[in-house]
Amino acid sequence: MLKFISFGSGSSGNCYFLYTDNDGLLIDAGVGIRTLKKYFRDYGLQMQQVRQIVITHDHADHVKSVGNISRELDIPVYTTREVHEGIFRNYCVSRKVEAHNAHSIERGTKRQLGQFSVTSFKVPHDSADCVGYFIEAEGVSFCIVTDVGEVTDEIKPFISRANYLVLEANHDEEMLRNGPYPQHLKTRILGPQGHLSNTKCGEALVENATVNLKCVWLCHLSEENNHPELARKTVEAILRNSGIVAGKDFKLEVLKRKTPTGIYELE
Repeated sequence: MLKFISFGSGSSGNCYFLYTDNDGLLIDAGVGIRTLKKYFRDYGLQMQQVRQIVITHDHADHVKSVGNISRELDIPVYTTREVHEGIFRNYCVSRKVEAHNAHSIERGTKRQLGQFSVTSFKVPHDSADCVGYFIEAEGVSFCIVTDVGEVTDEIKPFISRANYLVLEANHDEEMLRNGPYPQHLKTRILGPQGHLSNTKCGEALVENATVNLKCVWLCHLSEENNHPELARKTVEAILRNSGIVAGKDFKLEVLKRKTPTGIYELE
């Protein structure tokens, strides 16, 4: 059976784990390795279950421990060439991924990584490059779209095919506009290379969710410009206005920013 746990989802660090009885795929590595080891122990998991890592983009909250984890376990890291280059330049990544473990999975391509069939697709965000992943294993499809300025036509089909979806609901637009951030940062976040708002998240689900969808996890919530309950209620209201009932048509949950959420069994 395929299982999923989030070890953190927000600007303090992002890291997710998909695993079966015989294989494990870490998605992003923005949580410190000592903290990650503790979480694995707390949930009865072992670091050795991680067989490979995929990275969405090169910002520190997604990659700061990728070199440490890859080196300690001697496991491959897959992402685009531009993201690998961004990781290498990132001063927050103190230990770099060794050359023999740095592997490419370019946008629009599918690779078989152990038990996981992984398709990468372009996500608009102001990093060296940014991708989402559509992952198939054990007869289940899982999609992750985080740090996304807007849901493009390239992304939409993957949402429609997903049984399980991790989708960004970063901010409430009113909180952001009235909040303490400087104007240039507000403009960046609201822009097409920034982050997805609660409202745009809900609209993307209305437009693209199908009967295939079983659960949506809202991810990467801003600590300053959002609240978990506000994000959930905003998305629920948008769904309800289009005749979609969260909890009936599919489950809707919010991933915790700084602590684990899970373990979920994906059937």
